Amino acid sequence: MTDDPSPGGNGTGEPGREPDKPQPWFPPSGEPGGYIPPPPGAGQPAATAQPGWYGPPGGQDQPEGYGSYGQPGGYGPPGAYGPPGGYGQPGGYGPPGGYGPPGGYGPRSYGTWPGQPQAPKPGVIPLRPLGVGEILDGAFTSIRRNPRATLGIAAVLLTFSAVITTATSLLLVHYLGAVSLPTPGRPLTNAEATRLGDHLLQVLLPVAILTVVLTFIVDTVLTGLLTVVIGRGVLGHKITAGEAWRIARPRLLALIGATLLILLIIVIGIWFTLGLLLFFLSLVGAPGGFIVGVAVFGIIAGTVLTIWFAVMFRMAGPVVVLERGGPVRSLARSWRLVQRSFWRVFGISLLALLIVTITAAVLQIPFTVIAGAAGGGNGYFPGTAGSLVGTVIAAVGSIVAGSVTRPISAGVAVLLYVDLRMRREGLDLVLQTATAGGSVPTGDEFASLWRPGAGGPAGQGAPAGQGAPPPPPPAPPPQW
Repeated sequence: MTDDPSPGGNGTGEPGREPDKPQPWFPPSGEPGGYIPPPPGAGQPAATAQPGWYGPPGGQDQPEGYGSYGQPGGYGPPGAYGPPGGYGQPGGYGPPGGYGPPGGYGPRSYGTWPGQPQAPKPGVIPLRPLGVGEILDGAFTSIRRNPRATLGIAAVLLTFSAVITTATSLLLVHYLGAVSLPTPGRPLTNAEATRLGDHLLQVLLPVAILTVVLTFIVDTVLTGLLTVVIGRGVLGHKITAGEAWRIARPRLLALIGATLLILLIIVIGIWFTLGLLLFFLSLVGAPGGFIVGVAVFGIIAGTVLTIWFAVMFRMAGPVVVLERGGPVRSLARSWRLVQRSFWRVFGISLLALLIVTITAAVLQIPFTVIAGAAGGGNGYFPGTAGSLVGTVIAAVGSIVAGSVTRPISAGVAVLLYVDLRMRREGLDLVLQTATAGGSVPTGDEFASLWRPGAGGPAGQGAPAGQGAPPPPPPAPPPQW
């Protein structure tokens, strides 16, 4: 009997193991997770473990490919799963929720890092570049948070316009008689056609001119007031209608001038020029087919140019009111802001127009039905025959619809302007800095936030040396 181990033994009573050659260690069957670093003594001497090396040291017996991930710096290719040292950092096995439960690469998804900090939202929108839904939501939120200064202002101005228009129409009908439109399908004699034309000029033309002038003035003033209200609402500042009037009043003349310039460019620059061209062709005796072709092509081209100019000048109103720019400068500034974002501005504006049109039609349906039952005449032609009650009900319907839809249009325009400046000039950093202490700037301090160059890096519209303030320092890395 001898104490020497039998051949092929390892001194532990287990046959077939060599005494001096450590074996690779594998986790026990059934344990969750992937690879777990072996504890000292499990198939390899503790002194041979190398820092940052996961897998048996090179040269040991191991299945083919087992050591392919055992590179210094982590369990995987260099840089793939973390900094040098891999899982050797104190605190656990990677970022929380990143690589599964402790013990390896479990079934949870890779790369689920802790979420980025949310952008501050002191007002109706978060102070960062906006999505389409956030712009529309911000417009509706502006109405909901400050209905007196949005719906109230719109209702007062539209009521003022409707009262003047309706009263003028009723007076003309009273003194000149209502316009009786011909029955469809019944031919008119020459005398009836002449009499109807004269009556239309006497009744409808004055009402139409007055309506156009009042609509232009009311829309311009309403745009200025709502721009102030919604611009303040971006930073969470709720103002009254009186405060909005005091702030916007000095900018109304410039706003009217900018609006007139846009109308002159579109009406005279496009459509009046087309009319002159057609008139000249008819004078020189051009063939009728050629004139018709020029007219069709001109109408299509004129429509495209009208839409293009309307979109490119869409930001002129907010520039006049918030940046305090002049009419010409505001048009040029709007052009630069929209220049590389035409389709985005066009798409959002078209979507807002569809929403406004559908909303106005739905709101006017009950008033139109009641006015028709009361004999309100033809609402599309002021001055036509109809009862006083029906005319008043139709006017009330237009006031209600306009009071709801005009603030939506103004809100979309202002928030589009803010979004463009945050994307191009870093305005979000300026607004975040201004609201960092929890206070909302007012007066001249608020106006200075919107000045060009205050929010953009040098070289993007900012004067030299007046770029955006440095962004806040990044948050410290998570302690894993």
